[in-house]
Amino acid sequence: MAVFVALGAFLMTLAGGWVAQRVTDRRHLVLGLAGGLMLGVVGLDLLPEAIEAAGEPVLGVPMALLLFVGGFLAAHLVERLLSARQVAHGAGGRHGDRVPQVGLTAAAAMVGHSLMDGIALGAAFQVSGSMGVAVALAVISHDFADGFNTYTLTSLYGNARRKALLMLFAAAVAPVVGAATTLLFTLPEELLGGYLGFFGGALLYLAAAEILPEAHHTHPARSTLLCTIGGVGFIWLVVGIAE
Repeated sequence: MAVFVALGAFLMTLAGGWVAQRVTDRRHLVLGLAGGLMLGVVGLDLLPEAIEAAGEPVLGVPMALLLFVGGFLAAHLVERLLSARQVAHGAGGRHGDRVPQVGLTAAAAMVGHSLMDGIALGAAFQVSGSMGVAVALAVISHDFADGFNTYTLTSLYGNARRKALLMLFAAAVAPVVGAATTLLFTLPEELLGGYLGFFGGALLYLAAAEILPEAHHTHPARSTLLCTIGGVGFIWLVVGIAE
């Protein structure tokens, strides 16, 4: 049942990527929406789950929050290192240059997140059918945003359309693979919580430092801001329905 439901997530991920690539003439709106979706996923979905699952605090701070900050700093460090390497090889240095490897790294993190979605889906069905249905609703709904963001992140950093489609397909297949692996093992809850916290920090960095500034750079329009708010509202609705 979990693998069957994961096929729905596969289709929703592809649908999100299809929408992202079809509205290239409104790129600023796409980026504004992507930033809102990412902000909503982090603040309303990933972080609350991570805090609940990640175990005991460390020196008074929840482990999930420590890993959240670590993920934010790791994403910043990776981007700086890749940017410096590009400049050293004479490939960049101007304001606004994008490093393709950053986009691929971010998209790979989205694929990893989709894989964990599938694992969470399979684990939920192992507990009970009702819990499996609740998790399935959340996974299938927000995998549209995952597909949208995977394609947007890859293409934003100057990667070819072929690579963006390849990462999109990988993100779509990942939940199916993750659900299938739960036939063999179960992921410890604390490990899952730690991963969600770390991934949330990295995702927030990309949204706040890259996606949203780019969305408003050439088109500081009210419509872009409304798309961002709409993206957050969509994730809020998804989380509310899932609960």
